[in-house]
Amino acid sequence: MTSPSAGTRIAVLIDCDNVSPSYASLILEELASHGTPTIKRAYGDWTTTNLNGWKKTLSTLAIQPMLQIANTVGKNSSDSALIIDAMDLLWMGNVDTFAIVSSDSDFTRLAMRLRESGKRVIGLGARKTPASLRNAVDQFVYLELLAKAAEDEQAEKRTGEAADEAEDSKPSGRSRSRGGRGSGTSGAKRKAETKHETDAAAAEETKPAKEPAKPAGSRADDVTPAFSDAEHADDAPRINLQSALVKAINATSGDDGWASLGVIGQHLSRTHVDFDPRDFGFRKLSDLVEDQSYLQTRTEGRTMEAAVKARRRRRAEG
Repeated sequence: MTSPSAGTRIAVLIDCDNVSPSYASLILEELASHGTPTIKRAYGDWTTTNLNGWKKTLSTLAIQPMLQIANTVGKNSSDSALIIDAMDLLWMGNVDTFAIVSSDSDFTRLAMRLRESGKRVIGLGARKTPASLRNAVDQFVYLELLAKAAEDEQAEKRTGEAADEAEDSKPSGRSRSRGGRGSGTSGAKRKAETKHETDAAAAEETKPAKEPAKPAGSRADDVTPAFSDAEHADDAPRINLQSALVKAINATSGDDGWASLGVIGQHLSRTHVDFDPRDFGFRKLSDLVEDQSYLQTRTEGRTMEAAVKARRRRRAEG
């Protein structure tokens, strides 16, 4: 079945002076769940060596580099170029959603103007992004969460591969029965080797991921690259999860106290533009809701619904 968002055309505008190239593929993967990135542009002064880390990435991911030479030392002209292009695309009318990839609050007014024209705006930036820009878009995605999700997937893959290798290395029952007296020593040796392989795989899984190189002297140097444990060390949810979920359910539930998960998610995205289940260790909102002890869930047909337990008890007692 085709996703409802498949026909949504997205313009991806990247402030390369403000974002590390190690996030590029993760950004496009995230936006693929919102629609089709039909326009992909990256802004910066490509005549300098500051953005060398981006050049190979742009070619690999088919992102169009937009050259804006700095007219004055210390001034960033690429911001103005991005804003002008966004307004041109707005008036051309062939884009449904704009994705602004930056942590720079200078794009706050641009985001507001695009939304005033009826366009959906998605922001993607680092945790340090000012609240003004985060609150000016329809949805804000932290780049650190994208990197953390990718790390988790890689860890799961390594664990699965290690388990498969350990299973394949086990001797069959037939070979053990033919081993005679010597088979005991051989089996013990193989068992020790298998344990060593499994322990090595587990140790590898816990190692911090290698940080990709980044160009020196650019604004992107201030952005920690993806796949770095240090990047996520101080991450913390920015909202009170219980308060947000309870308010969302109370605001969207019917007379029976139950609200569909889809409507709850829509309400959360409106009241907290940077709400993301991955911020709390869950890939999906349904998994997050089911894990909360103060909520209860049920499935009506193919729709999951949730209600606040305390509210249900009070109604039953009444």
